[in-house]
Amino acid sequence: MKANVIIFHMSYDKTFRERAIKALKKGKSKTEINELFGLGINTLKTWEKLEEETGSLENRPLKRKPYKINDEKLLQYYKENPHSTNAEAAKAFNCSKSGIRSAKARLKITRKKTRYSIKSGTNKNGKNL
Repeated sequence: MKANVIIFHMSYDKTFRERAIKALKKGKSKTEINELFGLGINTLKTWEKLEEETGSLENRPLKRKPYKINDEKLLQYYKENPHSTNAEAAKAFNCSKSGIRSAKARLKITRKKTRYSIKSGTNKNGKNL
């Protein structure tokens, strides 16, 4: 079961939030505040809920778990198994494929790409290059 986590994609400063909520408490409608401050109605609802739950409009710290995948072990794994798929690595590290994909992106591990070319020096039609 996942916990409800509020993430502010666009962070407004605390005084701006307080002014918007203060206007709401003075009786302005959410639509009026939307037009006045340029805020989305869902943003106002989120801020109302935040103030109700915490008593403050401070940003909540993001609730993130520490990385489950050890960077050094993953690098070593891919040195030993360079052609391993994300599914195979996920099984080896007891995590999800998306976790492996994120870790590989974080560590800048890319899939080795090989070009398929005709080595004989001829093109598709058999003519010499």
